[in-house]
Amino acid sequence: MTEERSQLSTAHIDCDAFYVSIELRRHPQLRGKPVVVAGRGPRAVVTTASYEARRFGVGSAMPAAQARRLCPEAVFLAPDFPTYREVSARVMELVRGHVERVEVVGLDEAYLDLEGLHSPRAAMRRLVAEIKRATQLSCSVGIGPNKLVAKVASDAEKPAGFVVLSREQACERFAGSPPGLLPGIGPKTAARLAALGLTTLEALRAVPEQELISRFGPHHGRELARRARFEHDGEVGARTRTVSESRERTFDTDVSDPEQLREMLAVMARQLCASLVARGRRGRTIGIKVRLDDFKTVTRAHTLAEATCDVELVTAEAMRLLAEYAPPRPVRLLGVRVAGLSAGDPPAAGPVAATGGKPARREGARADQLALPV
Repeated sequence: MTEERSQLSTAHIDCDAFYVSIELRRHPQLRGKPVVVAGRGPRAVVTTASYEARRFGVGSAMPAAQARRLCPEAVFLAPDFPTYREVSARVMELVRGHVERVEVVGLDEAYLDLEGLHSPRAAMRRLVAEIKRATQLSCSVGIGPNKLVAKVASDAEKPAGFVVLSREQACERFAGSPPGLLPGIGPKTAARLAALGLTTLEALRAVPEQELISRFGPHHGRELARRARFEHDGEVGARTRTVSESRERTFDTDVSDPEQLREMLAVMARQLCASLVARGRRGRTIGIKVRLDDFKTVTRAHTLAEATCDVELVTAEAMRLLAEYAPPRPVRLLGVRVAGLSAGDPPAAGPVAATGGKPARREGARADQLALPV
């Protein structure tokens, strides 16, 4: 029993096609059809797609125009993030009702610490059933000895998958899979590995760790070797602290007018500060992000003496940084960020209240693919 429970110490739960599933609750006549949730602008990207649409090659982050070419019969729906955040809050409330220690890594997914549960499998099946009853959403679950195994297992049999693997079983099951299957191994690293002939996890595991270190550096090489063996030491809940918050916008057409850029930057700063005030958060570092029409991306930041969430101060600093950079080409994307966040008492009233911005609902940090530094 002790060995069995040690192998089942961590779970990853992921709502299947989360945004689409919520839309299908409102539009049940679309069930079984290819449905794509995407923005409407010429540069809009796919937020998510139903499994019917995915069979045509439609995927998240794909340009919406490309998705239309791949699947012209798909039904396209605009995203409704306030509703998605509301449903997410309900799902995570149910999760926390079953498991004490939870690490939310997105609106639709979380890691769960199963240590101490008498029957982890049964507990997770009860949770999935309760989420289904309460929200009509199906979830996929992966269970294993660490976060890495749990995450990969939850993706293995979507939708409505329930996969339990030991580390050794994960190594065997995914031996023929490409290294990019693993969270933290991005396209650039996968391409470097492929150039070395390392196109499967089995091949990567066979390389001596010292050789990986010599080619990728001491930290990177060692992490690649450990991940190929499905080893991971991160604890559930260890990376939940949000250190920054931002707002950014990709324009439908490139913007050259400095006054238009300032107006849009001011709007994003108001939205950002409204969210910070609602969460009782302040930050010392104010930054901007500018992506030009040639895709060159530039960031600028300034650290203040004291943390703030004051909309006038954040806006002024962002405007100053934008003026100092003075984009030399038309701008494709513009964003503002407040970093170095710390908790603080939200003001009862202040400049943000006058903007009419609604307090942002609490949501989990963006999924960071286990925050593995590759």
